[in-house]
Amino acid sequence: MTEVPPRTAAVTRRSLLAGTAATVAAASLAVGAAPRARAAGSPVQLAAAAAAQSADGFASVSALGLTGTTGGVAGPTVTVTSGAQLADYAGRNSPYVILVSGRVQLGGMITVVADKSILGVGSTAEITGGGLQLGSTTRPGNNVIIRNIRFTRASDDSVSVTNRAHHVWIDHCDFSQGYDGLLDIKRESDYVTVSWNHFHDHSKTCLLGHSDTYTADRGKLRVTYHHNFFDGTDQRHPRVRFAEPVHVYNNYYRNNTLYGVASTEDAGVLVEGNYFENVAHPIYSGYDDSGPGRVVERNNLYVDSGAPQTLGTVIEPRTYYAYTLDAPSTVPTIVPAGVGVGRIA
Repeated sequence: MTEVPPRTAAVTRRSLLAGTAATVAAASLAVGAAPRARAAGSPVQLAAAAAAQSADGFASVSALGLTGTTGGVAGPTVTVTSGAQLADYAGRNSPYVILVSGRVQLGGMITVVADKSILGVGSTAEITGGGLQLGSTTRPGNNVIIRNIRFTRASDDSVSVTNRAHHVWIDHCDFSQGYDGLLDIKRESDYVTVSWNHFHDHSKTCLLGHSDTYTADRGKLRVTYHHNFFDGTDQRHPRVRFAEPVHVYNNYYRNNTLYGVASTEDAGVLVEGNYFENVAHPIYSGYDDSGPGRVVERNNLYVDSGAPQTLGTVIEPRTYYAYTLDAPSTVPTIVPAGVGVGRIA
């Protein structure tokens, strides 16, 4: 069992994430209610202000020399409108808050190195044709925040967290129509939170763990997935190898044709408070040629769905961080209302 770092102070999700789904849902459910009030300022000012908001889940944990995930908040704020500009600032060896304005075309993967916040402006920020790779073998992608961006038609992965990158927060993004994975986390990366994202129009969604033979991932890949909408995607929500604990809570699974969550190669995954709708195989232990993983499920709802597979025990995420679970019956309302771009302010 890996050494557990000191437990961090309790994190209240709604006090940290502006424009949460609960607020949006309350407004939408009130008949004739006025639109939700937003903070004053231009879209650029609002995006810059969002840089000071804090991560929860594993990205909030004090470990590996960091006291949570702060991104580029210590550096200047710049606005980019082209792939060349994005690649330039993302690759610089100093902190930056990078605001993505409009549609940015990439020709492939660009490398994001440490201490960066990459934030979309308004509801129209898009990265298309390529993706973001967090870190290389010589330049780590630690302490990175990616929020409020639509990712489409990547030539490889839309986002790849790799090469021992740690403390990463990916929040309120929209992922679709990539070539390979929409959001892959692998090669000894650690302390990552994936929250309030919309995944759709794709098959291979979220891989966690490089391969069945890459045993160096054991004891790493501590990731929180919460309040994501896996909307008609086929598989990998996530597909996990070796990692423990992986915390999958309050996500909405709808019409996932192959499976929901797969724990393999002795991974330890806690699946709780999720809502599975029309998912024949909501939870697997083992998949394809991969050996079984440990998986604990609790307090999930299965509507027109099959029975989950479970095996063994898993380290409790609460030994790392505090969290509050929403009632799973509310997930089909609050998650679609809150995921994706244009929700943070």
